[in-house]
Amino acid sequence: MTSHLDISHAARDERPTSPPKVNLAGVGLESLRATLEERGVEPRKVNMRARQLWRWVYHYGVRDFSGMTDIGKDQRAAFADWFELERPNITEALVSVDGTRKWLIEYGPNTEAETVFIPDVGRAGALCVSSQVGCTLNCTFCHTGTQKLVRNLTSAEIVRQVMVARDALDEWPTSNENRKLTNIVFMGMGEPLYNLDNVCEAIDTISHEEGISFGRRRITVSTAGVAPLIPELGKRTNAALAISLHATNDDLRNEIVPINKKYDLQTLFEAIKAYPGLGNSKKVTFEYVMLKGVNDSIAEAKDLIRLLKGVPAKINLIPFNPWPGSQYECSDWETIENFAEVLNRAGYSSPIRTPRGRDILAACGQLRSESVKQRASERRKAELAAKAAEDTPAE
Repeated sequence: MTSHLDISHAARDERPTSPPKVNLAGVGLESLRATLEERGVEPRKVNMRARQLWRWVYHYGVRDFSGMTDIGKDQRAAFADWFELERPNITEALVSVDGTRKWLIEYGPNTEAETVFIPDVGRAGALCVSSQVGCTLNCTFCHTGTQKLVRNLTSAEIVRQVMVARDALDEWPTSNENRKLTNIVFMGMGEPLYNLDNVCEAIDTISHEEGISFGRRRITVSTAGVAPLIPELGKRTNAALAISLHATNDDLRNEIVPINKKYDLQTLFEAIKAYPGLGNSKKVTFEYVMLKGVNDSIAEAKDLIRLLKGVPAKINLIPFNPWPGSQYECSDWETIENFAEVLNRAGYSSPIRTPRGRDILAACGQLRSESVKQRASERRKAELAAKAAEDTPAE
């Protein structure tokens, strides 16, 4: 009788190879359970092991299985064979003079997205995450709109942006006290509602109370106006809603936010009013970028008030942040203040958003990444070289 080990080399070559390691950083809880089942964990232990791993990954932020001290050594070794806890590669990390931080994160060849931490927003600080690499909407004031869509980000890739920020800010383990990062805003690259399933799964992961634990009311999703999916977003996430508005009539909005040609203002506002749970404690944030001579008149401020009638709303007035090749200028500060005063008198909270991170192109509307763009370090070298040339006296 032949031993089961006594097999030919050819037969050995035909045996299935070990499955590749799964990166647990960013994985949702149900996916984690399913992966443990696939790896042969006893059914009665799957839930326990999933909870253990979940807490170590998302509450403590560990990056090595040896640190999971409530799991036996043999089991930790098995997990290390099956899984990894890798963060994505950061190809650029910049810090602004105002404390804003920007990370350019690589998700594959020619596939990069930007994530921005803005201090002193909300209770402490907000992280602006991307949902796509590039964008299809072509809003004319937005730098991201000049980059073609590469692909949607997976839910895990979205979550990893939060993990990268918490690594850099030393925010592990999770605590509800003295957090530097208290709010998540889906206002980075891409249109979140065109990647709704992954955005919803990512929100489930970052809001789970046994992990990263962001309250859903501290998570805001911004859309340029994908009207049919707005009520669904609310039902699936209970997140706060923001609308990238920027105009008070269809003609102008068609020009600067082209998705308005598909879903006009009437259609958009019908969808907004159907968003679940709206009220004084859950208002819609309307983002309105101030473009000189385009949308900043007192008449348009009054039109905005009429447009928002019946919607629990607050308005973020955003001074336009310039970027290379832009056709617009920022409204004068006095004009912005006068616009805000009209809204305030009508009872709307309408703060003027202080531009943050302009020097590293991290401000609202400035995010853009592509493999051919000049790195900030190269720009700085070129600027220093140019300055040195200017300072050198001619012979």
